[in-house]
Amino acid sequence: MLGRVAGVYGVRGWVKVFSETEPRENILGYSPWYLGEDPIPRPVAEGRRHGNGVIARLTGCEDRDQAAALVGLAIAIRRDQLPPAQPDELYWADLEGLEVQTMAGVVLGRVDHLFSTPANDVVVVTGDRERLLPFLWDSVIREVDIERGLMRVDWDPAL
Repeated sequence: MLGRVAGVYGVRGWVKVFSETEPRENILGYSPWYLGEDPIPRPVAEGRRHGNGVIARLTGCEDRDQAAALVGLAIAIRRDQLPPAQPDELYWADLEGLEVQTMAGVVLGRVDHLFSTPANDVVVVTGDRERLLPFLWDSVIREVDIERGLMRVDWDPAL
């Protein structure tokens, strides 16, 4: 998910967009968007940064009522729309579902999702309970092996 439709903007079919991309307006570079549970491709007709956020108009969305029907829908794209990750980069989507083990081999669970905070990104691990691990290379996250489906962490299982 790259973001969501957060509201309507004006009367000509524009929507306010909450973007998870960095910088926020990068979401406009991905088209088409796939919205909601049963997504169909929706090409981005135009868009721009607006204050601290982003506004956009999708092809076929011509008035406020059509825009209002999109509010709250998740914005997704196909995987092949993303550029290849650089050798030292990972996409969050690639981490979801990885088994999380401590350096001693204790299984903590699986990566459910990640989210950003002002301090650092956070990995949400679900297993016998939910754990929130800071995504800090070398100090917490020690190894990520996508092929093996494994993330090794320096973390006390009692926490």
